[in-house]
Amino acid sequence: MTDSRNLDPQVHIKSPGALFVGGQWVKSSGGGVLEVISPVSEQVLMRFPDATTADMDRAVAAAREAFDHGPWPRMSAQERGQALLKVSELLLARMPELANAWTCQVGAPIGLTKYAAMQAPQLFEYYGKLIQQTTLVEERRRDNGGLVRVCKEPVGVVAAITPWNAPLVLLCYKVAAALAAGCTVVAKPSPETPMDAYLVAECIEAAGLPPGVFNVLPAGREVGDYLIRHPGIDKISFTGSTAAGKHIAAVAAQRLTRTSFELGGKSAAILLEDADLGVAFKSLVPYSMPITGQVCFSLTRVLVPRSRQQEILDAYVAAIRGIKIGDPFEADTGMGPLAMARQLERVQGYIAKGQAEGATLVLGGGRPKQFSKGFFIEPTVFSDVETTMTIAQEEIFGPVVSFITYDDVDDAVRKANSTVYGLHGAVYTQDAERGYAVARRVRSGSVTVNGLVVDIKMPFGGFKQSGQGREGGIEGLDPYFELKTIHFA
Repeated sequence: MTDSRNLDPQVHIKSPGALFVGGQWVKSSGGGVLEVISPVSEQVLMRFPDATTADMDRAVAAAREAFDHGPWPRMSAQERGQALLKVSELLLARMPELANAWTCQVGAPIGLTKYAAMQAPQLFEYYGKLIQQTTLVEERRRDNGGLVRVCKEPVGVVAAITPWNAPLVLLCYKVAAALAAGCTVVAKPSPETPMDAYLVAECIEAAGLPPGVFNVLPAGREVGDYLIRHPGIDKISFTGSTAAGKHIAAVAAQRLTRTSFELGGKSAAILLEDADLGVAFKSLVPYSMPITGQVCFSLTRVLVPRSRQQEILDAYVAAIRGIKIGDPFEADTGMGPLAMARQLERVQGYIAKGQAEGATLVLGGGRPKQFSKGFFIEPTVFSDVETTMTIAQEEIFGPVVSFITYDDVDDAVRKANSTVYGLHGAVYTQDAERGYAVARRVRSGSVTVNGLVVDIKMPFGGFKQSGQGREGGIEGLDPYFELKTIHFA
């Protein structure tokens, strides 16, 4: 295979050597450099500045000035909404670059990113329209007839911290909603995947939003930790690992900084006795290992009735064998590489642990022999997995799927709920209402009956250690508002 396209990502960033602060592209105060590495060729694609704590001070000050004294929070909802619709148009015009950036940084197949990257302009369009229809001041009456106005006001300066696996969409979930509410934003994208945030910044700049409303500083863990402790931050919105979320929550609690979290998952797909495999596999096959399994809502645990165990396992393995592994820029590639070397090492460690703990390796487990470079791993399937095993409990973030048998519906629900996570799930059955009844018993933030659906216009988030708060939908605005009650005596 050739990886020439992975060395020429066809992403045109006007100022990759600068930071976007206060409406301007400025140099970092330090000399650190972040390298974006192709997961296919293992060569450097692009370099960006590694922001310093001094840079972060400057960005927070710019966002603070824009919020405390600038026009953005004081604009009407209609004015802000129209500005976001302009951002949506500009993002839409750059769709090929947005898809290419995702593919070249993460290794996600271009066929998927061309479709999924559309969520970026859609989110700005959705929140741009929604804020214009949202009641921000509600009049109520006390028992004695006294007038009360309950006002939704922007929470303030938001630190938006996003991971590397779906950098564009996860950033836009936060930024579109926060800006719609009237907040200002300091965005810290993952140091491995900053391209998308730069493209969003360019579109926000071109749309004419006021200086300081949106700021971008790629940086590593130390500067990110400085950001969450910064007294100028009113709200932290974080997507990433549960371990990092717990750390941020502990730090934020010291100042009672507002927080919302979208964290890890270990989602279960429950196939009931009457499940139609033709229907189930249309979503189960692609969404048990999407983006090489590097998606929080991946259906990585497949719960099957003991009576159909071998039938379903054999059919699933046959379907997975048909996935083409290769260059993510080739149209027929179904699975690209993992995003980075450390992720490959992590996944290999979990595969070894699964074997050591007694699970049966049915498919995969190693590096594809046809690739001399790249962070490729074979799609991997385990059977005879017990719920107590590490691979059934921990988020692997790779193409590793565990088959778990159950005896009856009560057993299936118990096993589905047997992890600390509760992000997503699926129930497959020919009786939709029976599927709904089972879904109501699954302790997760969303469940799909006979498929896997994530809709930007509907709330998404987790139970238990999968997070707090919701992104998407009307509920996605709530984390960016404070409620103020004004009484008329």
